[in-house]
Amino acid sequence: MPKMKSHSGASKRFKPTGSGRIKFKRAGMRHNLSAKKKSVKRDLRQTGIVDATDQERVERMLRGG
Repeated sequence: MPKMKSHSGASKRFKPTGSGRIKFKRAGMRHNLSAKKKSVKRDLRQTGIVDATDQERVERMLRGG
């Protein structure tokens, strides 16, 4: 059997942390920024952590299995 490939879209979007959780960048900071509140834009700058219910699914996409 050949090696399983990781999901190339997921590998660009998710990155594991040192503790094993998975972080991602939040959407919504590309355009129409003048219509968004300052507090919303400040919150969107922070990286997010994948929820525990999706953790296994994202890990499977990253390791290719």
